[in-house]
Amino acid sequence: MKRAFYVKALWDDKAKIWYSESDIFGLHIEAKTIPEFEAVMNEFAAELIVANHLTSEELAGTSIRDLLPTIVWQPPSPVSAAA
Repeated sequence: MKRAFYVKALWDDKAKIWYSESDIFGLHIEAKTIPEFEAVMNEFAAELIVANHLTSEELAGTSIRDLLPTIVWQPPSPVSAAA
């Protein structure tokens, strides 16, 4: 079972939004601000990992502690945030 996932915020200068790059299946974020981006990520990332990355057997036969993944949030650099 994969134990770590990443989420990265990237700036689209043409659309003027932050969008996600991630290895969490189904997680697609577009937000005008980093706080909005983080709110969506925090609300949906863990649920999508459970729904799309774990089998029924893993859910039934693994302790909660061992099921909890690490989500590595890579916020934009201060230079990107000024964009």
